[in-house]
This record gives sequence, C-alpha cells and structure tokens, in this order.
Amino acid sequence: MRSLSTALTIADLKARARRRVPKMFFDYADSGAWTEGTYRANEADFAAIKLRQRVLVDMTGRSLQSEMIGERVAMPVAIAPTGMTGMQHADGEMLGARAAEAFGVPFTLSTMSICSIEDVASVTKRPFWFQLYVMRDRDFVRNLIGRAKAAGCSALVLTLDLQILGQRHKDLRNGLSAPPKWTPKHAWQVATRPLWAMEMLGTKRRSFGNIVGHAKNVSDLSSLSSWTAEQFDPKLSWDDVAWIKREWGGKLILKGILDSEDARAAADTGADAIIVSNHGGRQLDGARSSISMLPRIVDAVGDRIEVHLDGGIRSGQDVLKALALGAKGTYIGRPFLYGLGAGGQDGVTRALEIIRTELDVTMALCGRRDVRDIDRSILDEG
Repeated sequence: MRSLSTALTIADLKARARRRVPKMFFDYADSGAWTEGTYRANEADFAAIKLRQRVLVDMTGRSLQSEMIGERVAMPVAIAPTGMTGMQHADGEMLGARAAEAFGVPFTLSTMSICSIEDVASVTKRPFWFQLYVMRDRDFVRNLIGRAKAAGCSALVLTLDLQILGQRHKDLRNGLSAPPKWTPKHAWQVATRPLWAMEMLGTKRRSFGNIVGHAKNVSDLSSLSSWTAEQFDPKLSWDDVAWIKREWGGKLILKGILDSEDARAAADTGADAIIVSNHGGRQLDGARSSISMLPRIVDAVGDRIEVHLDGGIRSGQDVLKALALGAKGTYIGRPFLYGLGAGGQDGVTRALEIIRTELDVTMALCGRRDVRDIDRSILDEG
C-alpha cells in the first residue's frame, strides 16, 4: 500500500478503503436508506454553504482547541459511534480509540461494535464515550450501562432514531452478516481482499462483542437485522430517557434530533448535549440534511443545551461551516471508517490530520485565529 501521506482528502481514503475492504462491509459504511436521497443531501447541503474570504488579518498563533461537554478536545471533532467497525479492519474499534486518544479527540463506541467495551478499555487510558441502543430487555440495557461505568466511560450517547431499522438496500442485497456467511459470493469478496482476510484471521473479534455472551440466550449473532427487529424497542419514549439518565448518573448526550420540537423536549430532560443527526441518511430517507436543520435547532435550544452536529462532514471546511451555524462540536463517522479501512490506526490518524489541516487553513483564510470564536459572520449568506 502506498504511504498514507499521499492521501490528501477523505475521498482519497475512501478510494483506498473500497479497494481493501470486502464489498459487503464497504457498502455498509457507504450507504443510506431507500433512495439514499438524504444520505446525498447531507453532503450536498454542506457544499452549498459559502465562506467569506478575508485578507490582511493576523493569522499567527491559531488554535483549534475547544471543549465538548466540558472535556478539552484538540479540535471540536469526535469520532461518531459506528456499528460493525471491526469488520472494516480487524480490531477496528480498538485501533480507532487509540488513534483518537493520541490525537486528543473523543472516541464513541457503538453498542453494535465488534470489539467490546472491555476490549477498548484494555487499550486506552483516556475515557471514551459509549453509545447506547435501548433494547426490550431492560436488564441487558442496565448491564450495558454498568459495563460502561466500569470501563470509565465519561459520557453516554443515547441514540433516539433507531427504534426500528431503516431499509438499506445494499445491505439486503449483499446479505450482510458478521462474520460473513460462506456463500460463493461472500467467499469471493473475502478472497479478493487478501490483506483484510489475513488481518481478520489474526483476531478472535468477528461478531458483536457487546451482545454475544452478554444478552440472554445469545451465543451467536449472524444477522444484525433480525436481532435488531426482535430487540430494539419501538416503544422508546421520553420516560425511558429519564430512566436511563438516572441509571447512568453521568454526562448524557442525546443523538438523533432533527426537529425543533424534539430538540426542546430533549433540552427539558437535563441532558448535557444533543446531536443534530439523521443517522447518516440511514433511517428516514426524505428527511432534511443535518446541516440544513442545525440553525433552527440552535435557535430553538442553543441557549439551554450544547448542540452538536453529525452527518455529511467530509472535510475540515464542513466542520468550520457547522461551527459557524452554531454547533459546539461535530462528529465524523464515514471519514473515520474510510481511514480505518484504508490503513487501520494509521488511516484513522490520517483522516483526523486531513480534517485538522483543512479546518486550520480554512479558518485562517476566513480571517480567524481561534476556533472558539467562529460564528455566522464567516459565512457569505448572499
């Protein structure tokens, strides 16, 4: 593999990941629900936002350091929770967490990870964040929360927008599973990705580490869709959020807000932050992009609760635009997965470096030196 230093954009990492990761797993990362219209809008709506170029201002001494929910971060970017991360690269969640820790940004582990909470805790010193899905089995949910506490997680990210699983055509056509089924089609996909296959043979982590052996009567979990259909709770309500807040007792972030009314209800819970998100376009196809909804949600609750943004970020410029529209923090999911697929821990580090460089240079060319001072005045709103 060519040196990762020659990857200059997230798109470069995406191209390398496509060549290295079996199709079923690359497609899982690179897909949306139904027509994928909302998935595409997440990116396109960022491109429509224009910046003001400023000249003859002092650009020295720039700083990207900020805070998210009171935690110091090297830049206001966190790694988003992503399911099946360990199928993009062997031990993927562990590698991603180590890269984030070294870089100084938060790492969020998904409930549907391949590496378990305990696996990630074993290779990190900095507390990471844990993302929780609510299951019908409340004892299992309580157990997950307890395990996150025991691992020293500093925040719980509660996902609100996956009570039922959106239909993702690529996953259905690919017969997605972890580990992969050994049909001729799947065997061919793995055989044509020998580096991925060799790395995967070298790890024991090939299924859902937080689920298998922990949930009742679950010793194997080959089908994500069937298990989630059985276990994800369609009755999830604001009362459950209050119960989880009490059980957790620490910093709580609510993910999946895309409506001002829901944002006000979320602020009423006393949570520490909300994430404006449409699940990367993987749930309600036809919904608005995350970035298009950010300003009205900030206007509705930004004085009551910290507002973050997830969805569509593919560059440091996108991060800057989100900050300008009121976000106090941002998340990268697919850029993280592309970097991981392209080159493991080094690939994740390269993705973060790309975003940091783009954020720093763009901020300077907009005439600003401190990322904490970014506001709408850097935007050309015509």
